[in-house]
Amino acid sequence: MEIDFREITAYQRYKLMASLIVPRPIALVTTINEGGAINAAPFSMFNMLGEEPPIVMLSINRRDDDSLKDTAANILRNREYVVHLTDEAMTARMHACGDRLPASESELTHAGLTPVPSRLVAPPRIAEAPVAFECHLWETLETPSRHIFIGRVERLHARDELIDTQHWRVRLQNYFPVGRFGASFYVDTRNRFSLEQDGGQPSVSTAVDEM
Repeated sequence: MEIDFREITAYQRYKLMASLIVPRPIALVTTINEGGAINAAPFSMFNMLGEEPPIVMLSINRRDDDSLKDTAANILRNREYVVHLTDEAMTARMHACGDRLPASESELTHAGLTPVPSRLVAPPRIAEAPVAFECHLWETLETPSRHIFIGRVERLHARDELIDTQHWRVRLQNYFPVGRFGASFYVDTRNRFSLEQDGGQPSVSTAVDEM
């Protein structure tokens, strides 16, 4: 099968790409709106782009009426935000942050999540998240349907048991993030495998040592 992307609609391209380029990490992003309320929203068009400088990419589509989503408007205005990664324990609350709420109502309150002051940016981080990156806006790209934000990571927060700072390794046996799959599906990361051969076969395990 071949599909010419020049001959199908943007919506059709989105449905195919979003269901095939999976799993995708989920960024749960906190920002502050004009009225001072905390906004939180999940986005799966997100990933790391590099380490020098340490930058991450966040792509946010426009609403059907062509207006900006709250997160995009807040980043453009304030140029700072916090990106959180979601694990199994907070998946339902992350998903609840995607509900449409009045601008004066915080998604964190709605979802039962706890704001904690950040160190270098105004938007708070989320206490329940295993990982949080404080970011300043580095660069913005704009397409007819999206704003693509390149953020410079200024500070990392992580659970105490997650990172070994002596060897600069993540204790993956303590880290169980979730990713976005096609349609409305999510995936976990418990079924992990290594390509280091064990008796001629890949080693498959649900418990992963430090990497």
